[in-house]
Amino acid sequence: MLRSLANTRNEIAALRSVLLRSNTVSCGRRPGGSVGVRALSCQLINGRNLQSIRSKLSSSQPKPLTGWSYNFARAYSSLPEHMRVPLPALSPTMERGSIVSWEKKEGDKLNEGDLLCEIETDKATMGFETPEEGYLAKILIPGGTKDVPIGQLLCIIVPDQASVAAFANFKDDAPAGAPAAAAAPPPPPPAAAAPPAAAPPAAAPAPVAAPAPAAAPAPVAAPAAAGTGRVYASPMAKRLAEAQQLRLQGCKGSGVHGSIKSGDLAAQSAAPKAAEAAKAAPKAAGARFQDIPVTNMRAIIAKRLLESKTQLPHYYVTMECQVDKLLKFRSQINKKHEKKGVRVSVNDFIIKATAIASLKVPEANSAWMDKVIRQYDDVDVSVAVSTDKGLITPIIFNADRKGVIDISKDVKELAAKARDNKLQPHEFQGGTISVSNLGMFGVNQFCAVINPPQSCILAIGTTTKKLVLDPDSLKGFKEVNMLTVTLSADHRVVDGAVAARWLQHFRDYMEDPATMVL
Repeated sequence: MLRSLANTRNEIAALRSVLLRSNTVSCGRRPGGSVGVRALSCQLINGRNLQSIRSKLSSSQPKPLTGWSYNFARAYSSLPEHMRVPLPALSPTMERGSIVSWEKKEGDKLNEGDLLCEIETDKATMGFETPEEGYLAKILIPGGTKDVPIGQLLCIIVPDQASVAAFANFKDDAPAGAPAAAAAPPPPPPAAAAPPAAAPPAAAPAPVAAPAPAAAPAPVAAPAAAGTGRVYASPMAKRLAEAQQLRLQGCKGSGVHGSIKSGDLAAQSAAPKAAEAAKAAPKAAGARFQDIPVTNMRAIIAKRLLESKTQLPHYYVTMECQVDKLLKFRSQINKKHEKKGVRVSVNDFIIKATAIASLKVPEANSAWMDKVIRQYDDVDVSVAVSTDKGLITPIIFNADRKGVIDISKDVKELAAKARDNKLQPHEFQGGTISVSNLGMFGVNQFCAVINPPQSCILAIGTTTKKLVLDPDSLKGFKEVNMLTVTLSADHRVVDGAVAARWLQHFRDYMEDPATMVL
């Protein structure tokens, strides 16, 4: 019996030492998702409670981690606890952003919800609020910097003011395209297929140079050198780099663990020559031109419209509306409310008629969602507004339940904010159907591109005068004002007959505006 108790005591002592050692290691590292094992207390443990201790260890729950303990970066052992704040995605289509200005300076006290900086996205300039309380220790991207990729380190926040000085010379060694690292694994399969092809050795560098514009392999090699700042290169590559005055930092290596070989420097040395040749080419051509940088907003517009035009089966239905009654009704409203500063436009009636017609034909007020067609109960009309930076579509929410005067006020307010680049994301993201009006430019008719995932967009031309038959007139004809509209529809959701029915309702409301309230 004494021997059994001794064995049990030895077993408990061994288990306790292992647990204490595990607890020490986990507390030293403490990665984001790990759970430290609770250390046993120093109470006397005998054979009778050994089983209960084992059951407690197996069923122990993880300790809740606070925001600071979870978000602190501990990659630098010489630096105090801190939070790394990357550039966030402030809109669904945002891929890059520009730092307009910083509202806080290094060393300032930060409260949760304070405006930290202003970021220009692909659609508007928005304020970025402080994610956590603390002190702004370091600004990594100064104000005025453009075309910053999402995920790049923006600033450093520390919990106490005493830690600010430790980040005075802090530099971000992480690769700029860190968020895209998840896309790196796909490139290796083509490389694995190269040996069966039995390609000659001279052709081997070609697959390495081809993926270079996509920058896919870069995130694989970057983490190995990001933590230490050391660049791995062969002796020949180092000698070539010194002779040709090339920087090894940032060069994509094709060797073991991303090390740089002499063949990798050939593509890097050829790049500056190609750039110089590209700059010299315009002078030789003799043509006069100016290269305008593509803004984030213009790049997103190009991307989305290209996807819409190539992936959506567009078709177009055109109809003319006689708007003499509408023009007379508009004149009466403006005259009646002139003292209140109210002045409605034809476009305000168009938005209202679009909303009411969408209630009559709900198929047009729908969105293609791959596996389902989402049909909306409310009609939120997106109105295309042209700005100096590009096209944007602020939304008139619940246009079917608003009067023409309220719609007019909303349009004026949103258009002014759009031109001042002050629209908030919820004011231009969404919408169920769109309206684009070029009538004020004298355009008779045009076809608009659908704004996905919406299914329809209405293109409005100018009002023109035409002669039509009139049996009641002595001349046998009369002059009328005609408005030409074209509905662009997605054939996956809206069939041709449905689009024609929608236009019939729209024409009835435009030709007799009083019916909109019936």
